[in-house]
Amino acid sequence: MCEANAYLRKNGQDELFLESVDKVTPMEDGLLLENIFGQRKTIKARIREMALVQHKIILEKIE
Repeated sequence: MCEANAYLRKNGQDELFLESVDKVTPMEDGLLLENIFGQRKTIKARIREMALVQHKIILEKIE
């Protein structure tokens, strides 16, 4: 399996945003994340860090 969990970093803590993400699409005002179950979420954020061996995508909100 190649999917990763996406976490939103808040005050130094990582909160799970979406599990089993397999597609991240940049959009004009943020990101569109889609997982293997067909769930789609958009967020006004940027990618802060990707640790693919650990299957983690860390997001940081933007205003």
